[in-house]
Amino acid sequence: MITYITSPFKWFFKLEAASGLLLLISAIIALIISNSSYSLIYFATLEKYFFIGVNNFGIKLSLLHWINDALMAIFFFFVTLEIKREFLQGELSNIKQALLPIIGAIGGMLVPALVYIYFNYQNTITLNGWAIPSATDIAFSLGVLSLLGSRVPISLKVFLTALAIIDDLGAIVIIAFFYSGDLSIKYIVLLLITFLLIIFLNKFNVKKFLPYLILGLFLWYFTHESGVHATIAGVLLACTIPHRKKEKDFSLLSKIEHTISPYVAFGIMPLFALANAGVSFDGMTINSLLNPVPLGILLGLFFGKQIGVVLFSYISIKLKLAQMPNNSNWVSFYGVSILTGIGFTMSLFVGNLAFAENLEYMDGVKVGVLSGSLLSTLFGYFLLLTTNKK
Repeated sequence: MITYITSPFKWFFKLEAASGLLLLISAIIALIISNSSYSLIYFATLEKYFFIGVNNFGIKLSLLHWINDALMAIFFFFVTLEIKREFLQGELSNIKQALLPIIGAIGGMLVPALVYIYFNYQNTITLNGWAIPSATDIAFSLGVLSLLGSRVPISLKVFLTALAIIDDLGAIVIIAFFYSGDLSIKYIVLLLITFLLIIFLNKFNVKKFLPYLILGLFLWYFTHESGVHATIAGVLLACTIPHRKKEKDFSLLSKIEHTISPYVAFGIMPLFALANAGVSFDGMTINSLLNPVPLGILLGLFFGKQIGVVLFSYISIKLKLAQMPNNSNWVSFYGVSILTGIGFTMSLFVGNLAFAENLEYMDGVKVGVLSGSLLSTLFGYFLLLTTNKK
């Protein structure tokens, strides 16, 4: 039973180790370029507008927005496919198995938000970034765990995977309810009609992806124009992709997930990091970290995440609502909890949404996310390295 549950994760971890490393390299390249003589070219390229469409029907966005609105919709499509599969068949399909990561994820979202709010409650503008330190980057966190090999039991890797997936689900809900713009009734109606048409494809057991894709493109366009953030289109589309629980049945969901996973891991996410991690350190000092936005994010990610995950998990285990992962102890569990503070991709993404109208705060967001994620990486990795034997 354990082998059956954990076998899909083993393939996933191998992918995440490499993609996590590529994410790190992309972020470093972005930081180097944005602080070099090529910085003006770097930022000007991201702000350059491109039109995609035919005649008057189409959409014109900057390169940065194409990455953050279109490519990240594919990322959220992939993440939602994972979430759906896990709830139907995987680690989250059994409530007893799912309860610990669910409770841990709630604590890991709530406490960091409270930490950020504590430092920013007096400023209504910066307060809008309360959700930035609440997310966990799946690729980075699992990439670090993969580097530790057999020092970390598979049960803790499964726990972190499930927690990060639930984190992403929480981020999706937050984006939908708190970071959407002014709504257009006309496009919302078109969005809903398109979504219903895609549901019909599922109900009629359509097993070809092309009809879903064609309607999905219209769904993305209507979502973008409606004022709801465009990435939600990826979520809605993924919810309609059929999945059959029995192994002998063909699953369109599993096929798509395995097909696009390398493109997401080795293309979309590194490109997102390259486009969003660039921040100029010109004029910055150590005191810059003491500003409310970066300080709230830094402490939220590094302290808030680990405290929230461990505290809520500890209470649930003591109350016998959940149980400790197999072959683990509180030290290794704490080490993994520190790694949940690696926010990076999701935190930067939420930061872009939170301060879309106040870009002067984005440098602070990037500094806070990068520093908080770095501290979580170093402390979590070395704690697990020094306290766990192979």
